This record gives sequence, structure tokens and C-alpha cells, in this order.
Amino acid sequence: MPINPADSPILGTLYGSDAMRAVFGERAYFQRMLDVEAALARAQGRLGIIPADAAAGITRAARVENLSTEELASSARNVGYPVVGLVAGLSRAAGEAGHWTHWGATTQDIMDSATALQVRDGLALIRIGLQDMVRTLTAQANKHRHTVMAGRTHLQQALPTTLGLKCAIWAQPLIQHVHRLDQLRPRVELVSFAGAAGTLASLGNQGIAVMEGLAEELGLGVPAAPWHVCRDGLAETVGLLGLVCGSLAKLATDVILLAQTEVGEVAEPYVTGRGSSSTMPQKRNPIASEYILAAARTVHALMPVMFGAMAADHERATGPWQSELLALPQAFVLSHGALLHAGAIAEGMAVDAERMRRNLELTHGLIVSEAVMMGLAPHIGRGEAHHVVKHACDTALAQSISLADALEREAAVSGRLDRKSIEQLTEPAHYLGSADAFIDRVLRAATTLP
Repeated sequence: MPINPADSPILGTLYGSDAMRAVFGERAYFQRMLDVEAALARAQGRLGIIPADAAAGITRAARVENLSTEELASSARNVGYPVVGLVAGLSRAAGEAGHWTHWGATTQDIMDSATALQVRDGLALIRIGLQDMVRTLTAQANKHRHTVMAGRTHLQQALPTTLGLKCAIWAQPLIQHVHRLDQLRPRVELVSFAGAAGTLASLGNQGIAVMEGLAEELGLGVPAAPWHVCRDGLAETVGLLGLVCGSLAKLATDVILLAQTEVGEVAEPYVTGRGSSSTMPQKRNPIASEYILAAARTVHALMPVMFGAMAADHERATGPWQSELLALPQAFVLSHGALLHAGAIAEGMAVDAERMRRNLELTHGLIVSEAVMMGLAPHIGRGEAHHVVKHACDTALAQSISLADALEREAAVSGRLDRKSIEQLTEPAHYLGSADAFIDRVLRAATTLP
């Protein structure tokens, strides 16, 4: 049984996705290494470095079903890397052609190129998840652009806002993450082919031609020079996943707070048994949001591992490189799981607009005291308006009356504004500023995604 819950058949349903595990699973990794070996043989066959029929034979044999798990485990335990056993199994399966496998390559060439293929597939899944989130959140932003609710600062009611703007704010960084991902891909989806010490000396003057041919076969980019000790691309990749998870964690935190019994404005979509308690029948816990936060914290904890791996010594790292295998796949699996949880929340979130209105009225108008102050300022000056409205707020709180009633008792107010004008100023829906315009700007930004 897997030690990490994200990889288990039961708990893995909470922490990750089968789609991403299929990309980064061990069997998939070995197949990707075989894909690299086969592509190398084809590239070298075209260049006349190895016989063309040998390249075809190696390609036919490069199937993970031809490898023995027991032999691979024994070899890896003894050698310290999986490629020696993989090459032995591939060579045996290829028959005579097997004499030409792994020609001029070294272990890290195969492993890093396989990793680049996995990262390419993993980023494609992340991109789809981000685009889906942007599409859903912008639709919710448009739908709820007139759903007025309390905006909160320091966990206290501050000024009115709209759920539409809140959704747009959730979407905004996700739009940027798609752009970041697209900008990142050419820097990380690169073939790795360096040979024993980064010179490709075993291939004479054909080293670069082989590297370019291998990249073409795999659909990867070609670096200016080998990147086997330049780990910035992979570190940046996990850094991007950390940013994605951070933005999803903001959404999850808001949903958790809005779902509190005392607030009750937004809740996760509910199906029978979802988020239930083993002892309290009434509970509907924000379970998806909780797992988003768990994933985010873990991905953020994995980022230092990847950044630490950048300190590769000389021409082959003694430890930092090996640590990436512990962090990179888990970062992808957890990030994708968080995206799927967030997508479900965004798509089906339960909105209680009536509760939002009741919560707006909890302070009997105090939430729009700024609106009154700004309305009075042209008549008596901003400083004096702040003083008058502050006094009215204190009166409203002390006597448990509405702000409108307290304002009527202020001579500086009643002498300039009638009751209707005061009520206009104390209506939350009349004090939303540029909320609509901000929503439109985010919607336009979303249309820039290719």
C-alpha cells in the first residue's frame, strides 16, 4: 500500500486525480524513459550512427510490458538508478538490435528527458483545469454582478461589494497563471542530452545533431547547452504550481469563512453525505475547501526541495537531483487535485442572497457610513463630515437604532439632507463604486486566453 495518501486508491480520491497520477505514476515514468531510448535510436538511425533496422527493433521493443519489475527493483537497489536495469531489459527484448541501445547516452539524459515529457503532459492538465476555472468563475461573476453582500476587512464588515466582484477577484490571478504557464513551457519542455559529463564526447562531432534529432522525435525544445545541472526550469515549474495553489487557497479560505453558520452566505455544493460528520447529523463541512488548503500547504512545502536542487555540484549532482523525484510528481498531483476541488466549488456553489441581505442589515446601516461621509463632504468638508458621521455611528451603536435615524438627529446632517436623501445614502446597493466595471475588466482579460 502506498505510504503517501495522495497515491493511495482510497485517500487518493481526496488529494489528487487519476489523470495526473497516470502521468506521473512509476509505470508511466518507465514507459517515458523507454520512449526516450526509442527516440534516441531513431534519431541516431537517421544520422547513420546506428543501423536503421536496429533503431526500428529498439522502437518495437520499447514497451514497459517487456520489463520485469523484480529485475528493475533489484538493479535500482544495487546501482542506485533505474536506467541500467531498464536498458538491460530493453536490450534483451530488442534481440540483436539491443546491441545499439543507449548509444552515447547516460542515465540522467534518459531520466531528465522522460521527466520533461511528464511535465509537458502535467502542465497540459493544469492548463485545462485553470481554463475551466476561469470560464466558470467569470460566468459566476457575470451572474452575480448585482448580488450585493458585505465586503469584509479584518474579518469585520467594511463596505458593500458584490459576489460577482468576489468571483472576478478569484478569477483574476488564475488568468495570469495561464499566461505564466504558457511562458514557462518553452523553458522547461526541453530535451536533456548531455552524455557522461555534458560534452557528448562519445558522439564526436555529431553530438548536437543527435540532441536536435532526439528533441524532434520527442516534440521537445532544444536547449543552447545541456541543462542537466541547470534545474531552474523544474524549480520554476513547481513555483508556478505553488502560485496556482496559493490562489486556490484564497478562494477556499473565503468559502470556508462564508460558509460559517453565523455567516451562511455561500456554501460548497451539497450532495447527500458530502462533508457529513460521524456524530453530528446536521454538519455540512466545507470538505473540498479543506483539501485545497491541505494541498496548497504541501505544495508550498515542496517548493524549497526544488529550489534546493538547483545547487548541483559540478557536472553531476550528488543528492540535489535525486530529491526532485520526491517533490515534482507530488506537486503536480496535489495541484491538480486542488484544481478539481476548486472547480467543483466554483461550478456548484450554493448562494444565499437573502442571507447576504440580512447580514448587510446587521449593523443597521453602519456598513455604508463611508457613503454618508462622502455625501456630506461637499457640504461641510471631509474632516467635519467624518466627525459628524462618526458621532452618528456611536449614537446608533449605543442606542441600538439605525444609522439613518441617528443621522437625522445630527443638525449638520438634517439641515442639509432630507430623510429620503439619507436613506439613499444608506442603501448598500447604491454604494458599489466601480464593482461592475472591475468585473467587466476581468471578463475582458479572460478573453485574452488562447
